[in-house]
Amino acid sequence: MMAASLLRRDKKATAAHFKADLNRTDNSSGVRQLQELLDVVLNPEKPAADTEALDWCKCLIAGGEGFEEFCVTVRSYDNATLCGLVWTANFVAYRCRTCGISPCMSLCAECFNNGDHTGHDFNMFRSQAGGACDCGDSNVMRDSGFCRRHRLKTGENVPSIPQDLLLMSEIVLPRFIQCIIQYLRDGYVEPDTSTDRDLQKVLQQLEPQISFLEELTKMGGAMRTVLTKILTNLQTFKELSMGQEENLYAKKNYDKYLSALKNSGLVSVEEKAQGATADVTVGAEGGAGAMALLGSAAPGSPDESIKEDDQDAGQSVGQRKRVKLSSSTKDPRIIESLKHKCFLEELLFWTIKYEFPQKMVTFLLNMLPDQDYKINFTKTFVQHYAFIMKTLMKSHESDTMSNRIVHISVQLFSNEELARHMTEECHLLDIMVTVLLYMMESCLIKSELQDEESSRHVVVNCSEALLKNNTYWPLVSDFINILSHQSVAKKFLEDQSLLMLWMSFVSFFQGMNLNKRELNEHVEFESQTYYAAFAAELEACAQPMWGLLTHCKVKETQEYTKTVVRYCLETLQIWFDAIGFIDEPALNQVTFHLPLHRYYAMFLSKAIKCQGLDLDSLLPDQEMLMKIMVHPLQIQACLSEIHSNMWVRNGLQIKGQAMTYVQSHFCNSMIDPDIYLLQVCASRLDPDYFISSVFERFKVVDLLTMASQHQNAVLDSEQERPMLEGALTFLVILTSLRIHLGMTDDEILRSEMVSQLCMNDRTHSALLDLIPENPNPKSGIVPGSCSFEEMLSGVADFKAPVFEPGGSMQQGMYTPKAEVWENEFDPIMVILSHLAEVWENEFDPIMVILRTVYRRDVQSAMDRYSAFLKQSGIHTGNPWPPYKERTPLHPCYKGLIKLLHCKTLHIVIFTLLYKIWMDHQNMSEHVLCMVLYLIELGLDNQVQDNKGDEEPCIEEHCHDSWFPGTNLLSNLHHVINFVRVRVPETAPEVKREAPPSTSTEASSYGQNLREAQMFSLVAERRRKFQEIINRSNSEATQVIRPKSSTRWVPPGTPPQLVTEILEIRESMLSLLIKLHQKMSSRQNSLSASWLEDMDTSRHAHGDGITAIERILTKAATRSCQIKRSIQDICGKVCPPVPPKKSSPSDKKTMDKEERRQRARERQQKLLAEFASRQKSFMETAMDVESPDTEAAMDVGASEVMESEVLYECVICGQSGPSTEDRPIGLVVLLQASSVLGHRCKNKEAKDLPTTDEEHIYPADTCGVAHDVRLTLMQRFFKDSSCLQSVSIGWDGGVYVQTCGHTLHIDCHKSYMESLRNDQVLQGFSVDKGEFTCPLCRQFANSVLPCRPGRGTEGGAWHAPTNKKTGVLVKEVEDLQERLGPFPTESNLSKEMELVIKDIKNTTQKKYMDYGRNPGSPDNDFLFMYSVARTNLELELVHRGGNLCSGGASAAAKRSCLNQLFHVLAMHMRLYSIDSAYNPWTKLTQITQSKEADSFDEERPEVPMLFRDVPSLLIIFVLTMPQPLRKEHFTCVVRMLFNLQFTQALAALSAKFSPEERQAWSTSGALKKNAANAEKSFEVLLSHATSELSKNKSIYKVNTEETSMLSSSVWSPQSIEFSLQQFCLPFLRLSCLLQHHLYGDNLTGCLEEEEFSCLAVCLGLLPSTTQPSNTVQSASCLEWTVSAFELVSQWCAEVTGLSQLQYEQSSTLVVQDPQWAAPRLLHLPDNYNIIFQYYHRKACTSCKKVPKDPALCLVCGAFVCLKGVCCKQQGICECVLHSQHCGAATGIFLLINASVIIIIRGHRFCLWGSVYLDAHGEEDRDLRRGKPLFLCEERYRVLEQQWVSHTFDHINKRWGPHYNGL
Repeated sequence: MMAASLLRRDKKATAAHFKADLNRTDNSSGVRQLQELLDVVLNPEKPAADTEALDWCKCLIAGGEGFEEFCVTVRSYDNATLCGLVWTANFVAYRCRTCGISPCMSLCAECFNNGDHTGHDFNMFRSQAGGACDCGDSNVMRDSGFCRRHRLKTGENVPSIPQDLLLMSEIVLPRFIQCIIQYLRDGYVEPDTSTDRDLQKVLQQLEPQISFLEELTKMGGAMRTVLTKILTNLQTFKELSMGQEENLYAKKNYDKYLSALKNSGLVSVEEKAQGATADVTVGAEGGAGAMALLGSAAPGSPDESIKEDDQDAGQSVGQRKRVKLSSSTKDPRIIESLKHKCFLEELLFWTIKYEFPQKMVTFLLNMLPDQDYKINFTKTFVQHYAFIMKTLMKSHESDTMSNRIVHISVQLFSNEELARHMTEECHLLDIMVTVLLYMMESCLIKSELQDEESSRHVVVNCSEALLKNNTYWPLVSDFINILSHQSVAKKFLEDQSLLMLWMSFVSFFQGMNLNKRELNEHVEFESQTYYAAFAAELEACAQPMWGLLTHCKVKETQEYTKTVVRYCLETLQIWFDAIGFIDEPALNQVTFHLPLHRYYAMFLSKAIKCQGLDLDSLLPDQEMLMKIMVHPLQIQACLSEIHSNMWVRNGLQIKGQAMTYVQSHFCNSMIDPDIYLLQVCASRLDPDYFISSVFERFKVVDLLTMASQHQNAVLDSEQERPMLEGALTFLVILTSLRIHLGMTDDEILRSEMVSQLCMNDRTHSALLDLIPENPNPKSGIVPGSCSFEEMLSGVADFKAPVFEPGGSMQQGMYTPKAEVWENEFDPIMVILSHLAEVWENEFDPIMVILRTVYRRDVQSAMDRYSAFLKQSGIHTGNPWPPYKERTPLHPCYKGLIKLLHCKTLHIVIFTLLYKIWMDHQNMSEHVLCMVLYLIELGLDNQVQDNKGDEEPCIEEHCHDSWFPGTNLLSNLHHVINFVRVRVPETAPEVKREAPPSTSTEASSYGQNLREAQMFSLVAERRRKFQEIINRSNSEATQVIRPKSSTRWVPPGTPPQLVTEILEIRESMLSLLIKLHQKMSSRQNSLSASWLEDMDTSRHAHGDGITAIERILTKAATRSCQIKRSIQDICGKVCPPVPPKKSSPSDKKTMDKEERRQRARERQQKLLAEFASRQKSFMETAMDVESPDTEAAMDVGASEVMESEVLYECVICGQSGPSTEDRPIGLVVLLQASSVLGHRCKNKEAKDLPTTDEEHIYPADTCGVAHDVRLTLMQRFFKDSSCLQSVSIGWDGGVYVQTCGHTLHIDCHKSYMESLRNDQVLQGFSVDKGEFTCPLCRQFANSVLPCRPGRGTEGGAWHAPTNKKTGVLVKEVEDLQERLGPFPTESNLSKEMELVIKDIKNTTQKKYMDYGRNPGSPDNDFLFMYSVARTNLELELVHRGGNLCSGGASAAAKRSCLNQLFHVLAMHMRLYSIDSAYNPWTKLTQITQSKEADSFDEERPEVPMLFRDVPSLLIIFVLTMPQPLRKEHFTCVVRMLFNLQFTQALAALSAKFSPEERQAWSTSGALKKNAANAEKSFEVLLSHATSELSKNKSIYKVNTEETSMLSSSVWSPQSIEFSLQQFCLPFLRLSCLLQHHLYGDNLTGCLEEEEFSCLAVCLGLLPSTTQPSNTVQSASCLEWTVSAFELVSQWCAEVTGLSQLQYEQSSTLVVQDPQWAAPRLLHLPDNYNIIFQYYHRKACTSCKKVPKDPALCLVCGAFVCLKGVCCKQQGICECVLHSQHCGAATGIFLLINASVIIIIRGHRFCLWGSVYLDAHGEEDRDLRRGKPLFLCEERYRVLEQQWVSHTFDHINKRWGPHYNGL
């Protein structure tokens, strides 16, 4: 009852009352009452959405205060020293590697900016999964990186919290949390029955409650302490969780919870019940595999059980009892259901069940700064770990869930202290490994490697969702994270049962994703599972391996390494048994995944390199080594097969696998360990066995015969050559690569870097990406570490980005130094994987071969190398890959050299040299190159023989008689006489000898037979294999091994093989010398004495000839015997006598070589010619227009051209004049432009605002000023008159530009038709009339017809005139009265009308209608003459704002003003100016003022002094009959200049202070009667001033404002200067117009002489005047009537306006026609300033923070890119803004991507970035997050393209935006 009455009372009062009650010493009644109230308020049976309960809680907690004030109070007691700010996905945070201890360290922007990280290696990143700020946490980062706020341990000086402040919270909050938990229990339904939506609904209803909890955590340390107490208190949980007995609801609620708990173990209850009957059928490896391992891991499990397991597995192969596996693991806690002891545990449980709702995650993480909570929460998290992963596997939203899990775990496990604690107390490692095993077991299949039927091995199935979607990622990432802590990794390495479990886990990946070669038809469906397979091996196997390896760096850790190596070998043995492997790999199968081999290899390498262990102590017996070698070797052979197109029927994906295997992110976890392992095997196995295995695996054994023909049972003939090259290249890599055999880390880094740079110049980020680094982030070489930068500056030169305007945007590149090419280029490494000295000394072709993903990169490296040699004059031909000395081998691996000194290899080398010399098929230069490389490696690496005597030769060594010993030096000069070969009957060798007839012949023949050498690699290998096996099995019974490679005989039997004997009589030396002769195509290319005068220095770089000379020199210096042999052979200069058959072919190859050479030269010549042609074409197209069009542009460039202008049509190619019937037109692009409108008075660009205080005001722009002026006029004057007194088109004017090419208009129409029917995707829209110029491909959208007639209107049209000005004035007036002949209806006039329509459609309606009655002829008239004005003004801007430079400019080339003028003039003839209102009369005559008229005229006309003079000029010229005589044009300019000058005087007088006005009036009046008074500015100024003073509103009387304006004193010079500046814009426009109409040249001049120059040019001054800066502007005046009367008349028009106020009239009088050039905004140097301000800024229209914010660089507007929030009529904000601000041209900076996009009409393109990092690179989408700086050159290029309207021409990749930007 009590509670009910309380509920009705005021909440605040009740709360205050309770707080007082509870503060008493005896507060039991208060507590009881409060509990009763809470029972009612927090009743879980009420709907959660009811916020009443929440309001009550807030009031009660605040204890009578307002909740907001309470929050502030509590916050003042915050003693937290950590930041702990939690963020969700997409938040922008920072990571500083210099300050971080853990690689996962991150900082919020505020802490980062308040800390000092100058010069550190930091980057900004977009959080993928969310995170929390580590500032203040010294476990994760160094104290020096803390920000100012968290550096001071603030906790020490915070006052302690008053007892009563949080009293209420301690009572209310447990009930509140319990209430939330009850809602969660109630709302949960198992996912099988429910849809995800149900869970979402529950969460939505609880949103306010959980947000409230989140708010509490943000109150700081004091409140977090209270919450921690509540969440971890066992007693409270016990009391509240079950609910009171009598409460039925609570009982039901608790039961729901219990049933949800049931299945929380790894093994569900049902599975347990089924027990042993659960035969989950999965291909199993049986008891010997993972199960037995798990069995032995169980504490105290007796041996019998393992044996039973074994028996069991033997019988039920292919069946695995998963239950057994799970229950035998070490930690029962993982398998059993969970039990909860406190709120925290149950809250986490529901968080998992509801799949990690974001709000809950944030709440749990916000609590982490509290240490007690952190430890408790981590324990709880570990306790639930298995359950979390189990839930994750079932989840539909596994991606989101993964991110949220890692968001939590990374905060917990990055802390070493905590991770160690969890490992010791909660068995974290056991849990993780067990859960990983459990996870992978859900997707195992039977392995088909080797022996498909009886294989007992199981592997993961890569097409399962678990692997395909990377669901295991959170678990593996946590595992790698905790292994990065040394203490945890040591625990792992010490725990043997764990290691065994781990190895069994790794073996699930051994042999996964098996590829079988398709032999018949192409595979139907290309599976893409290989992505999953490579990712799984890298993440789940390799990265944990690298993590462990980092802790095995010193001698003290030897034991760990030994243990791992031992387990690797055991597991490998188990694997070999499971797949039933004996000695031969199965044919046509390959798997790229051998993680066990790679673990073994990497730990071996570490042991030798860092821990000083002895290799032999870690190696197994020979038989095991032979097995270990097989699969990695199989991969190498298959790589070669794939590149030889033998796997093409398997589709592209197999190529993808081969490329991924060597790709930079994978190579040091894949190919490098494989090669290393093969090197280890090669150094310990019999070399003959190894070499023969290699050639057999590469399937080229049959090819290695002396005979010219052979049969290959396994390869087609076109595959033989690439396979042989592959085998030899592999041997070279094997014997010369030193990555794991003795190179230091720095040398490795250097060679990797050199090989990448040799292939191509690279950007810094690409290089970082391409250099393999240990995948573990804590490894030695962290990219960005100083060694990387030092090394880079050592081998490479930085090429700063270059800018060709119109070219592509370059980025900063690194290129090898010259000496690198000379000394370091290693072609072998490049296959595995650039500055001047780099090429010379470091280019290593071997490394290049090893590192290339694409074969073309090897070629690219060689091309660059040969270019370097040519350039530095070292070698001019086609060079061979240079031979590079190798670093010495580590003593452990000396055995590897034996490969180079074994008879098998020597026989192969001999055979190949012979075959190359004899030109057998399928030999190539590459084969010879590799053979020579091997010989040279052999010469450089001699075996130290301490055994004086060779092992005695056993008779059966069938090929020992080839060579006496194994040393290459002694075998080089050993001559081989006869060889026995097996050849097909058809071979040429067979026919040669008749059988011996006489006995003597027979006997000699028989002797030859005995001597003849027979060689079979296969037999040899079998024998050696048997020998090794017997040695190891001597005590065991002899195992009879089946020979698995019985030769397969193809159907359609080939010709029989017969044995023949060839006479050879050559040694390797003699073959080398003969090859030298053959290559240099001279008989005695090596004279007997050449060795003596040999210059050894030039051997390093060159082609095959150099290589042979180098080898012979080396051999001769090492052995006198060889020296003698060489001299002997060279002495017998006799030419070699090759078999008869090959002599013609020899000649053929020579001819072929020569022919090839000639063809090459021809091709070069052609290419050069083509290039120069293209260049000259481009020049004509871009700059120098072809002469005829040039003439067309500058009509009247010469007086002589009396004939008609001829144009050439670029479509039909005919030349001819433009006629009325068949007009010719210019290709033009019409675009609306607001560039002029964006001009300001100030020359400096405006700054982009980067704080809230800064703003940009558009009021001072040209567009706004003109709008204001026109609006003001329309208020007071007659509309039609207003519309002739100004120009429009500052905003949205139409700009016309051309590429200068012409075409017949009918040709153009058919061209457009063909484009319309062409289905190719074009970047433009044909329906809108867009096309590209057929000749130069420039973008265009209209054709401007050319006027028929002569190029210049004869000499008469501008012969200088002698008429008096007065006469001319009269003539002009008559011309205006006379209407021009109306155009006749013709094709030409139709086209002209169409163009006018195009021009009108180019811009928006709002930019055309300025009149009061839209669509009136006045409006149209205004628009038309403004088009001419816009184009003149823009050309002026392009010329730099003045005409000082004179001559043609790039802008003039694009201009087509002449043609445009004629089209406009033709259109303007439709209008005639009413003579009564003709401004000409007012300009030239004194009219009687008509007082009477002013009454019926509702508004006056615009006074002459307010009119825009250039507009009048254009109106006059356009409305007079064309063509206009030049004398009349000059007359018009003169009369208008008088008006312009008077306007200048009026404007100037208005700027004077009253005193000055008085002074100048007086001084001028005195001179009024002087002779030239009408040409003196002083007189006219004084006259105008006195006239204008008649009206009080023109000059404001004595106020501070005017005196402010004129703080300077006006001198005659400053007045003169000011008058000239005022008149210059008019003179410039007139001059430009004259240039286009009459072809007058524009002469260049100095800036200060510009006025006088233009005045002379326009005929205002006599042509005798010398241009100077002393000319008086007034001397240009020429009055036809009394100047004073005319000026008075003009002034009277102004003074007669009674209704104008001072502000308005002065605005109209003081107009300033000068504008500075248009500029884009000035941007800050550092991008971070823009980013930090704008990426969180709210949009002005929708008030939300945009997802993709963008900035307009023209006006600074902040807009939402693609935002639906700001869409209007289906158009997104960026497009809208581009229409409003730039008349459909917009330049936007995308804040989150740092790139600029251009919107042009209906298309857009990505322009690039103007911000580059320290290495001159863009960072699109800020992926790398490095600091970016403004690149001034790029920004200038952007501005230049905007001003010159060339975006369409220069940027090529345009696409439609469909209004969606």
